[in-house]
Amino acid sequence: MKFLRYLHRHFTEFSIAGLCFGYFAAYVPYSMMTKMLTKGLFSGMNGVGFSGFEIQPVAVFGSFAAMFAFVTIAGWWKFATHSKIFGISIPRPQWFTLISGICTAAQIVTTTLAYTFDGVSIVFAMLLMRGGVLALAPIVDVVARRRKRKIYWPSWVAAFLSFAALAEALFGHVGTNMTVVAIVDISIYLFVYFFRLFFMSNRAKSDDVEERKRYFAEEQLVANPLLMLVLLAVGIVGSHMSPESIPAKIWDGFVTFPFQGYCLQAFLIGIFSGGTGLFGGLIFLDKRENTFTVPANRSASIVAGVVASYLLAIFYRQSFPPTHELLGVVLILGAIIFLAYRSAMDKKSTKKKKKGAI
Repeated sequence: MKFLRYLHRHFTEFSIAGLCFGYFAAYVPYSMMTKMLTKGLFSGMNGVGFSGFEIQPVAVFGSFAAMFAFVTIAGWWKFATHSKIFGISIPRPQWFTLISGICTAAQIVTTTLAYTFDGVSIVFAMLLMRGGVLALAPIVDVVARRRKRKIYWPSWVAAFLSFAALAEALFGHVGTNMTVVAIVDISIYLFVYFFRLFFMSNRAKSDDVEERKRYFAEEQLVANPLLMLVLLAVGIVGSHMSPESIPAKIWDGFVTFPFQGYCLQAFLIGIFSGGTGLFGGLIFLDKRENTFTVPANRSASIVAGVVASYLLAIFYRQSFPPTHELLGVVLILGAIIFLAYRSAMDKKSTKKKKKGAI
């Protein structure tokens, strides 16, 4: 409770480094617990896990609870657009935050699913998703003409190093057998991310703190509630289908999974997912160019994925990340250095402007 109020009061002072650390701290348990629940690594599971589709209803509810609690306690609903219904002022999204919220909903479910596929490690799944978004960042900066941003050279270098790290690790997986479902999942993830970044760039990345709060609150007003309704609708259809079908597994997530002893773990996965959504969203809403904010976000998640993989290897006898993935982490650390330099450039520029104004 106190932390949420602190974040609300000091929103404008919360550095990109602080947001990246929060993203990292939420992503480690989120990715680790998702893999543990689907591979049967928790105590008493004996290696028999649940499918990624079965855990979705409870996990999404956890994410919804976390986001609703934050926006409510922080008092950000007041910044959202309101309409009066029978004399009562009700927060509502604008057309672009509605689309962005739909994209966020798709992003939430596809991210969790990406860590549940057999033969796809945490790091490899992250490499595919992060590499794609890194490639999208400069494209969005170019096409988002409503609020044009200059891309500074440290951002280009950081983006290049991040993408090189992901490409190097990806080439190390050439020949990996990926299912059609996994390919479709990651493709949807990248498709919706482009539009989310585009609308953020055109509508919310600015010096106006209230505008950023408004965008975030309206986006969350759509994302998790919509996702819960879609999952419920698909689950109801699945209740009349083969038990092996995806809709049927989602239905099991509503009516069977909550009573099998691992509901709390799935709920916590949702809580940590909400944490990644919170810090990740605030990083993307930073006024600087996407070629800066996306590598900052992606770098934090890649390092988190490696840490989670090592924890699984040490404590649960899972495979250690291969050498080529660790080489990628070294490149990521190099990207972080250039991102830090970019931040230092901004601070130096701000100080000069303040001195000039005196």
